[in-house]
Amino acid sequence: MKQLFQKGLAASALLTLVIGCASPAPEDSATQSQEDAGEVSQEDAGVVNVYSARHYDTDEDLYGRFSAQTGIEVNVIEGESDELLERIQAEGENSEADVLITVDAGRLWRAEEAGVLQAVDSAVLNDSIPESLRHPDGLWFGLTKRARVLVYNVDTVDPAELSTYEALAEPEWEGRVCIRSSGNIYNQSLLGSMVETIGTEATEAWVEGLVGNLARDPEGGDTDQIKAVAAGQCDVAVANHYYWARLAKSDDAAEQEVVAKTAVFFPNQDDRGTHVNISGAGVVANAPNRDNAIAFLEFLTSPEAQMVFAEGNNEYPVVEGVEVEPIVAELGTFKVDEVNVSSYGSHNAEVVQIVDRAGWE
Repeated sequence: MKQLFQKGLAASALLTLVIGCASPAPEDSATQSQEDAGEVSQEDAGVVNVYSARHYDTDEDLYGRFSAQTGIEVNVIEGESDELLERIQAEGENSEADVLITVDAGRLWRAEEAGVLQAVDSAVLNDSIPESLRHPDGLWFGLTKRARVLVYNVDTVDPAELSTYEALAEPEWEGRVCIRSSGNIYNQSLLGSMVETIGTEATEAWVEGLVGNLARDPEGGDTDQIKAVAAGQCDVAVANHYYWARLAKSDDAAEQEVVAKTAVFFPNQDDRGTHVNISGAGVVANAPNRDNAIAFLEFLTSPEAQMVFAEGNNEYPVVEGVEVEPIVAELGTFKVDEVNVSSYGSHNAEVVQIVDRAGWE
C-alpha cells in the first residue's frame, strides 16, 4: 500500500509534517502536537518512508508490488531533488526518511556531501549493480541508467560524420550544434565524467570549441533541443536518450514528425564509450526503518522491478539480462563509458569554473 504526500508545503511545516498514522489520544500538549503532525513511531517495523524525486506512475506500481510481497507499507513524499535534500537536512535527527531516490549522480553526490546518507553493505546490491553505477562505499546505488546521446537531423547529417562528443568542437560543426544550459545537472555530469577521463585542460578546450559552434543560445530542456534539430535550427543536439524515446511513443502527430526527422547516435564507441548517468537511491543517515530500507532497495534490483522501473521513463536497467523497453531496444546496443558515476559530482566545482570561463550560459 502506498501513501502519497503532496509537495510544496510551506517551510514552517517541513519539520512537523511526517509520514504515518495518527497516534492514540494525547495526554499532554507535546503528545497532542505529535498526533497532529501524524508521526509514526520509529519502532514501527512495518513501513519504509521514501522521499522520491521520480514522478512516474510505474514507480507507484512498484511500491505496491513491494508491499504485496513483503507486507511493508511504502509511504512516499515526492518533490524536486534539491527540495527533498533540504527537507531531510532541516528535519535532522528527527527525519522519518528511510530512503532518498533522486535522478543524476551529481545530485546523489550533493546528498553524500550533505551527510544525509549512510553506507550500506548488501551482497544483493553489490552483486546486482555494476561497480561503476554505485558509490564505492555503498552510500548510494544506481537503479536505472540513461545515455547522453547525439540526436541528428537525418536530412542534413550523414551518421558517418558523427563520432565523439569531442568532435562537436571541430570547425565543421560551427553553427550546427544545440545543447541546453550549462547549469543543467545532466551537462555538468557529462563534463565531470570528461574531467575524470580526459583531464581538465582537454575538457575546457572542448567546452570552448562547443560554445563557438552553437547554432543558438542555450534554451529549454532536452526535448526542446531535439525539436530544434527537427526544425532545422541546428543539425545535431546533445540529449538524454529517453527524451527521444518519449517522442517516439507519442500519439501526437507533431511529435511523430519530429521523430521522423531525427535519429539517435551513440558517441565515443571507438574509445571510452557513451556517457551514462543514473537515477539512484541511498539509505538516509537517520533512517528509522533501516532494514526495511535495505530490503526496499534490494527489491528494486530484482528483474521484475528493474523491468518496470526502467520502462517508466524509457531508461536502461542497471541489472544485466533484463529486457529493455521495445522503443529503446530499437536504438541498438552500445559501448558504455564505465568511469564510476561518483566522479561526476566530485568534479562539479571545477566544471562550473570551466563553463563560466568559456561563457557557456
